[in-house]
Amino acid sequence: MFSLSKKARRLAMGAAGVAVLAGVAGFAGPAIAGTNSAPKPTVVLVHGAWADGSSWDQVTAKLQHDGYNVVVPPNLLTGVKTDAADLRSYLNTISGPVVLVGHSYAGMVITTAALGDKQVKALVYVDAYIPAKGDSVLSLTGAKPGSVFAAPPATLFNQVPIPGNTKEANLYVKPSVFGKAFAGTSLPAKEVAVVAARQRPLASGALEEKSGTPAWSTIPSWSVIGKQDAVIPPAEQVVMSKRAKAHTLEINAPHLSMVTAPGAVSGQIESAAKATD
Repeated sequence: MFSLSKKARRLAMGAAGVAVLAGVAGFAGPAIAGTNSAPKPTVVLVHGAWADGSSWDQVTAKLQHDGYNVVVPPNLLTGVKTDAADLRSYLNTISGPVVLVGHSYAGMVITTAALGDKQVKALVYVDAYIPAKGDSVLSLTGAKPGSVFAAPPATLFNQVPIPGNTKEANLYVKPSVFGKAFAGTSLPAKEVAVVAARQRPLASGALEEKSGTPAWSTIPSWSVIGKQDAVIPPAEQVVMSKRAKAHTLEINAPHLSMVTAPGAVSGQIESAAKATD
């Protein structure tokens, strides 16, 4: 029968001992020179109005492939303060550093939710509102020309009453408007029709709700600007990005840049994540 030498047995027993200790909570083993033991941040992707979490599918897959823990909590779309409070509650369940990403209306939400949260190490705005104190979705949308949503509301939205709420209605973007606003000519009509069909509504009051003190005043920010954006004029996105001192990437994409250019969007998110190391 094959037998180990005494020296080999001692080495084997030592290795087994390390393996056992590695399973004990709090024992991380010896540090290995040249490696970074700091965990990667959790990436939290927040969808905008008239969308759902599936809008992040391609970006999620790319980030997961690159070793990031990714979560895509639903955005309630009921109003900036209530949506931010719900997101903040979710963030409180995450341990470790966070990169918080918002698309479109979610820029309003993450700007409020992250205020004072020391776990949030970076904010990433993707074709998003980056509000200062007192700004609203409506004020920012109309600050520069070029938004499809500058038209009269009756031509843009189908309104559905909210039970028990006589002041607001749920707004759905009309199918005839949806493609032009969100995708331009970058997506096939059949794909746009599917996205439009599964849209989640935004409460009308969210359009006029004013933002408070912005989290970007204390948290480093990044932005992605789609130069074909027909929802938030690119010129206004540039102004907002500069005001927030955001590291900015401009790409040739419509409002749904995470769908039409997921590689570029993922890359900017990873740039923000790496900057938190």
